[in-house]
Amino acid sequence: MFQYAAGRALAMRMETAHLLDISAYDKYQMHQGFELQRIFNCPVHMASGSDLDKVVGLQSSAILLKLLSRPVFSALRKRALVIEPGFNYWNGISEINDDCYLVGYWQTERYFIDAVSLVRSDFNFKLPMNAANIDLAHTMAGVDSISLHVRRGDYVADSRTNKQHGLCSMDYYKSAIRHIIAHVAEPHFFIFSDDPAWVRKNIGIEYPCCYVDHNSAQESYNDMRLMSMCKHHIIANSSFSWWGAWLGSNIDKIIIAPRNWFATGKDVKDLYPEGWVII
Repeated sequence: MFQYAAGRALAMRMETAHLLDISAYDKYQMHQGFELQRIFNCPVHMASGSDLDKVVGLQSSAILLKLLSRPVFSALRKRALVIEPGFNYWNGISEINDDCYLVGYWQTERYFIDAVSLVRSDFNFKLPMNAANIDLAHTMAGVDSISLHVRRGDYVADSRTNKQHGLCSMDYYKSAIRHIIAHVAEPHFFIFSDDPAWVRKNIGIEYPCCYVDHNSAQESYNDMRLMSMCKHHIIANSSFSWWGAWLGSNIDKIIIAPRNWFATGKDVKDLYPEGWVII
């Protein structure tokens, strides 16, 4: 979603086509693969082989991209091959004035701040909700709803991912809950996780709460959709709940995010939009 949004905003500024190369998903086995066109109303146009050849030629291949992503080989990159140099905002993107091939995560709103309305429109969920989700949405609309997301899954099961990302601590969630209840009169929590058994056992809240555990597999995106319908948000160190909170339409929303997004202590100052509470 970050990659799409950054590319979409750049294409809008340049008044050119926005094409996607999703060949990396051919061997992608996590989550549900590439689903933007199934879930959202965004226009998805795929880059053809001739499109790639025209812009970067053989440098779009997975092997060469991996090699050229290393700074030591930057001089070998074609001018059109634009590789994100770091995690925070890179102002060099504003100097791009010709067709290019973007490589990176682009995880900051600053890359699409001038296209917020367009991105929100593109990320409008298009599939109908089932009865259980419709009922939850009605409940959320009638209370001071707070989404609380606990990301575990591969953050726990995969040692390399755990070493890179780590997990939000219980102290983080306790501090976030204390902040919310100090600012929201009658908080009602809706708890989302890819490990519902763990959260039921470990996340106890002395306020009305609902554990949302019925959206799985190809329906898991509905957790993001329901998060976006809440009035306030406590997110995990996960782009899934980042977007659930960002897509929320409540103009007075409180969004609480973890200061430690990575276990490695990487600087992530540009990840958080203005006004988010960082704990």
